[in-house]
Amino acid sequence: MKEQDRRMLTLDQLQVHVQDLGRLELNEELSRQLDEFKKMPALYHLALKELENKVETLKTEWKMRDGYSPIEHIKSRVKEPKSILQKLERKGYALSFENIETHIHDIAGMRIVCAFVKDIYRLADHFSAREDIRVLEIKDYIAQPKPNGYQSLHVIVAVPLILLDGTKWVKAEIQLRTLAMDFWASMEHILYYKYDKQLPAHVADELKSAARAADELDKKMLRLRREILELS
Repeated sequence: MKEQDRRMLTLDQLQVHVQDLGRLELNEELSRQLDEFKKMPALYHLALKELENKVETLKTEWKMRDGYSPIEHIKSRVKEPKSILQKLERKGYALSFENIETHIHDIAGMRIVCAFVKDIYRLADHFSAREDIRVLEIKDYIAQPKPNGYQSLHVIVAVPLILLDGTKWVKAEIQLRTLAMDFWASMEHILYYKYDKQLPAHVADELKSAARAADELDKKMLRLRREILELS
């Protein structure tokens, strides 16, 4: 076995609960990585808190200035350690803290639901213009939906944390959806697990049809909004 391989954390070593990691007998390198791994959830929770504060401030400011906020609601979560490790393994990377930090972008996740598609792009543009948020990558599943019909705008950002050792930029994934897109995604998730991740063909076809209907609903509501604004 190569020295590098011996230094890597095994899946069995890391799949134990974070509070139990200290019980393992490990060499110096593995101990260092496990110490980093134990700190990781707290760092990502702090990064999400920072991001939530920025978005809530933006939501309030828009409402004060424009009379309404394009942000309907926000939901956040930090991925469980077991899910992080399984995703790293699926991607084909060796199990190390450095690989987790470099290659897993959605440990901290935020979903922002907007009323209209144009609000999604407006919000994404705003993030790109800020100095206290770094936009690292954008995946546009609205312009190019996934084969199953899924639509959303995924924005990978980095948020600065002022720590004792200096500023650390922590990654987070923001999913921007309309209300219709969010409802569709929730139903798809329920069905996906109900059928043990193997959707029957007729269910998959119905979901694609529902995704097209959700897209049409978004466009229709936007047209109605424009008409109301023109009249007022």
